[in-house]
Amino acid sequence: MTEMVRKITLSRAVRTMQDLFPVEYNFYPRSWILPEEFPLFVDEVQMMKESDPSWKPTFIVKPDGGCQGDGIYLVKDPSDVRLTGSLQSRPAVVQEYICKPLLVDKLKFDIRLYVLLKSLEPLEIYIAKDGLSRFCTEPYQEPTVKNLHQVFMHLTNYSLNIHSGNFIHSDNANTGSKRTFSSILCRLSSRGADVKKVWSDIISLVIKTIIALTPELKVYYQSDIPAGKPGPTCFQILGFDILLMKNLKPMLLEVNANPSMRIEHEQELSPGVFENVPSPVDEEVKVAVIRDTLRLVDPQKKKRKDIQSQTSEHVSETKDELLDAGPADGLEYDTSKTTEAGLPSLCLKQVFPKYAKQFNYLRLVDKVAALFIRFLGVKGTTKLGPTGFRTFIRNCKLSNSNFSMASVDILYIDITRRWNSMGIDHRESGMCLQAFVEAFFCLAQKKYKSLPLHEQVASLIDFCEYHLAALDEKRLVCGRGILERRSAVATCQTEGLQLTAAAHNTPPKAQSHS
Repeated sequence: MTEMVRKITLSRAVRTMQDLFPVEYNFYPRSWILPEEFPLFVDEVQMMKESDPSWKPTFIVKPDGGCQGDGIYLVKDPSDVRLTGSLQSRPAVVQEYICKPLLVDKLKFDIRLYVLLKSLEPLEIYIAKDGLSRFCTEPYQEPTVKNLHQVFMHLTNYSLNIHSGNFIHSDNANTGSKRTFSSILCRLSSRGADVKKVWSDIISLVIKTIIALTPELKVYYQSDIPAGKPGPTCFQILGFDILLMKNLKPMLLEVNANPSMRIEHEQELSPGVFENVPSPVDEEVKVAVIRDTLRLVDPQKKKRKDIQSQTSEHVSETKDELLDAGPADGLEYDTSKTTEAGLPSLCLKQVFPKYAKQFNYLRLVDKVAALFIRFLGVKGTTKLGPTGFRTFIRNCKLSNSNFSMASVDILYIDITRRWNSMGIDHRESGMCLQAFVEAFFCLAQKKYKSLPLHEQVASLIDFCEYHLAALDEKRLVCGRGILERRSAVATCQTEGLQLTAAAHNTPPKAQSHS
């Protein structure tokens, strides 16, 4: 998971989904991966400026392995000396900076939302009903050449702003530099904003992001957990960092595999002398997340049904009204849950598979990954060899007079070599999942030229699954035939002994006739 949510890996995964479903995945800023896409970045920015001379963009550069705001900076132009100078030393993602964020008290802020990925297969996702709003400590102004360097104005990272003289520690969830997200929603609601739609959009963003990440996670998972055997209970608490735009549209900034669960902060008593001070806002949100995670993943829970009882939720009506919004079709969370006696009600709410019907059409790359895993051959590997790729093409009937097996080999070599040159996991040779997905898209475009990409891919998946199902059925029939023949041979051998023993009493004519 740590590898999957690195900035470059996340950007690649979301981009694949943006290629298939551009409208559904428009919650992630336009991004380029450096250094490999630097020429593309320069060309595309130049082209966009020529088509719209009024466009005055700002870009935010995020080092791939950075955390807590480390190494992040803003630039106005691809020719910025800092950008060109650090390219080779540190891979990074450069994104279009969101210049019109929602402001509260004239300050920019982001949302840290906690998401529990309880299970990968079947996919099970829970979202915390409350999160943290983390504020900048200087009043926001749109980026200019003069204020680009003012991190306390542009970057919401808590680990940066804590060092600002303007940072306000507060015991109140509605004030200070770190507040509950529910307090922001209450404030927006009082201004007439549709906060149920805000929550609906955030839930959609979370589900779609995890759908983008699951295919590669499954490839790693099958290499560690043997198929058909009960493995350990695997779960992960993720930290989603989300920015609300001025129009209340949520934008994904990044995903953290190991979000901080500290419920205290350091306070300097005297120079160099610190003490840990409780943070009520952190405690209110994080303790509930940890408590509910342990309750949900507890493997002994089913054995203790005697201490479970149906209880109604003890959350204030106002808070439930704001937070219990489902995705865009207006579905709402259940208002009652099974909870352990004496414990507070669940703050983690299931959003998948609860809303699976609305999002399953997006899971095309999951199906491509299932094909990839099927042809890996040796269990425990994460890369497909040339023989496995040829077997995939042959079994799915994808080669023909226009696409020979020689062309198959060339496609495999070209795509695999390019992905390996990007430094994608050199521990084993072969074709990684991203390379296989690219090859699959190429094959889909060759075979179904006139359709949109997502329909091309869906059609090729159906085509492959049909031929593989037919092959499996044929093997099953053949297997049954072999078993039946073996059974018949065994029966004949047994009956042959009996016939031999009785042959002396058989009349010659009848024996000849038989």
